Amino acid sequence: MQTTSRLLMIRPSEFAFNVQTAPSNVFQKAPSANEHVHEQVLREFDRFVAMLRENKVLVLVVDDDPEQDTPDAVFPNNWISTHEDGTLIIYPVEAENRRAERRMDIVKAIQNGYRFKHFVDLSFFELSGKFLEGTGSMVLDREYSVAYASISSRTDPDVLNYAANLLNYDVVSFHAADQAGRPIYHTNVMMCVGKGFALVCLESIHNEQERSGFLSSLIETNKEIIPVSLDQMNHFSANILQIENVEGESLIVMSSGAYKAMNEIQHSALTRYGRIIYSPLNTIERIGGGSARCMIAEIYPPKTMIL
Repeated sequence: MQTTSRLLMIRPSEFAFNVQTAPSNVFQKAPSANEHVHEQVLREFDRFVAMLRENKVLVLVVDDDPEQDTPDAVFPNNWISTHEDGTLIIYPVEAENRRAERRMDIVKAIQNGYRFKHFVDLSFFELSGKFLEGTGSMVLDREYSVAYASISSRTDPDVLNYAANLLNYDVVSFHAADQAGRPIYHTNVMMCVGKGFALVCLESIHNEQERSGFLSSLIETNKEIIPVSLDQMNHFSANILQIENVEGESLIVMSSGAYKAMNEIQHSALTRYGRIIYSPLNTIERIGGGSARCMIAEIYPPKTMIL
């Protein structure tokens, strides 16, 4: 199953510009001195959740722990993923202040609520300075069991292969960079895989051999390739996610900025695979360096679970 109607989102308690992640995330911009960032972010978060729920998506919202220094807690997909085979994984993350986002109370609640039987903790890789930041680092084609990954300081090949072996996924890895040649920190900033389509910033893959292998995998798995430009990527037009609602309707989720940066040809292509829904996330994007897809950790109930 490529899509789910069950989502985990974390309502931030102290959203802020994260100085520990900024060196590898060029999308982050420091706020002005008199900007009321947290209030703006809460409005954006609540409006986004309300939009999802209005479209009949099941959203589990958990409040961030105010006792922890977790300025990026609004991006839970970097530390947790769930899978239909009953596996729940937590991941090694690069920034030390992001490690407190991994909360066992959330893990246990999901395990108990959905009966995930296999809990895998990969955080031990942090001891050797190796990281894999969940479905930020890996864009998963769950239907064909392929993990796409752009190698960066946050996406280590050893951890990538370890996780892929656990899930019995094939790996398609490559190097992606922005206009200045800087590595793109997360794969889900430059591509999205949905059922029947892949929206990708091909310009970001400079190595022709890697690009050829990447395209071959998408073609072999019957994807319509929807290209976005580097400029559109910088507006988070590739940081989108296909989900479904409780009625089984396919939805394509993105920010208002991502939607506005796309053209009508791209909109039309996407609507063949789902109804596009979007919400303004300007502050989260500018200061946090992530967008709609980063804010969502999908919950895939195990196939054996009786609902």
